[in-house]
Amino acid sequence: MLIDYLPFWVADYLAAWLFLVLTIALMGGFPVTFTMMGVSFLFGLIGLSPGFFDLLPLRMWGVMTNTMLMAVPLFIFMGLALERSGLARELLETMEKLFQNVRGGLAISVVLVGALLGASTGIVGATVVTMGLMSLPTMLKHKYSRSFASGTVAASGTLGQIIPPSIVLLLLGPVMEVPIGDMFIGAVIPGIILVVLYCLFIWLSSFFGTKHVPAAQEKGAEFDKAFILRIFKALLPPLFLIVAVLGTIFAGIATPTESGAMGAVGAVILTALNRKLSFNLLHEVAKGTIKMTCMVFIIIMGASCFALVFRGLGGDDLLREFIDSMNLSGWQLVTMVMIFIFILGFFLDFIEITYIHIPIIAPIVIDYGYDPLWFGIMFAVNLQTSFMTPPFGPSLFYLKGVCPPEIKTTDVYKGIIPFVFLQLIGLTIIAIWPSLVTWLPKIVYGN
Repeated sequence: MLIDYLPFWVADYLAAWLFLVLTIALMGGFPVTFTMMGVSFLFGLIGLSPGFFDLLPLRMWGVMTNTMLMAVPLFIFMGLALERSGLARELLETMEKLFQNVRGGLAISVVLVGALLGASTGIVGATVVTMGLMSLPTMLKHKYSRSFASGTVAASGTLGQIIPPSIVLLLLGPVMEVPIGDMFIGAVIPGIILVVLYCLFIWLSSFFGTKHVPAAQEKGAEFDKAFILRIFKALLPPLFLIVAVLGTIFAGIATPTESGAMGAVGAVILTALNRKLSFNLLHEVAKGTIKMTCMVFIIIMGASCFALVFRGLGGDDLLREFIDSMNLSGWQLVTMVMIFIFILGFFLDFIEITYIHIPIIAPIVIDYGYDPLWFGIMFAVNLQTSFMTPPFGPSLFYLKGVCPPEIKTTDVYKGIIPFVFLQLIGLTIIAIWPSLVTWLPKIVYGN
């Protein structure tokens, strides 16, 4: 084999070189899947026999027959259908009226609507674009600064990364070997914590940062019968989907895959009730679902190839030896891993981090005695920052694509900074009190 002709400092650490070359190539902007497969095949041919790749079809087949991953296209379909149903606009307008007499009420309503849409769709791109189109012009009209308005919208739309049913949790569960239902339930309280932190920050900003947030709001709506009816009409559709999807999982009535199917049907029903259902809409939603599903699964395929070669080259043992040589305590290891994932989020997409880095790191951390559910939610909250951190935060790109022309890219970057710090505060809270993640699953499942 070619490895016999390499110097020892390359041959003995070939798995580390594989990891380094792949990370540099991805940061350089090369296509994710082809880079993972190409680099893995190259290093596999150098350090392994060609017959080793006979295992690859079995790994691919295992991915394609994973029933949990069947939920991915169903949740994507549900999110895209709801995004095109027009229900989000009515929800935002009603919440805006409801919080009109609260300091920073418009921005708070944007956060709450983002959370509700995240709990209904689980798709960040659709939520950010929808919120950007509807709320940014209104916030600018009410004298919010350009940076604060854009940061609020980007952060609110990204809440769908952690609030179930999140695509991140759906993909992270099998990687962490944690049931998806547990991931969904465990993420509920952390998601609420982030919403509360966002709202508290906005409210305080109305006192101490009045150049960004208007200090006074117009008189709020009168709670007459018509307005109460409007609130129910706006809230019932997303709550219907939340109960149909999450309620059935929490109650043990349906698996995540079955609840995804219920959510997809429910989104179509709500679209029809809102008189937006048409053949063209279904065609667009189906086409978008196929594109996003194919993107996810082809990355999973590339990651499977990488994982096979990395383990075949002894990468797991090499990493364990390296960590053992550092004599780290458990908390030092967790802190180091969280910083590493946070930095990667500046450059890599959450799917790449989930399928390349987490399968390598997570087993080592779990061997230190940490709860895999808690650690999985820690990963998810940390990965959420990858959607909001420049230079490659997808949420920032989604938002910039629908921004009014007066909002510049620098405004979006500046506006997101305080919300990134709020994310880190939320991550710290979850780290200090793991029961915030594990308590609700224990209540629901009784163990």
